[in-house]
Amino acid sequence: MLQRFTDHPASVNETYLQHMGMAFGFGGRMLVGALACFVHGLFPWLCLTRGSDTIRTLHHRMVSHRTVQPASPDRATAVAVGD
Repeated sequence: MLQRFTDHPASVNETYLQHMGMAFGFGGRMLVGALACFVHGLFPWLCLTRGSDTIRTLHHRMVSHRTVQPASPDRATAVAVGD
């Protein structure tokens, strides 16, 4: 059971705590980007590019730092790179 907490973080060269920090960081930035999108929906002259800038920045950060190791052969479910 404990292995479930470390398998995926290890597959991207992170410890559990490092991975949690990265996930929380991404989640926080996505929340800010989402709020900016809602503000833009109500007031179209505000937050003109914040949502798309957030997506672009997070995508670049995730893809350019990706070091995925191959999954173990006994893994029950297939996971696409980027999930």
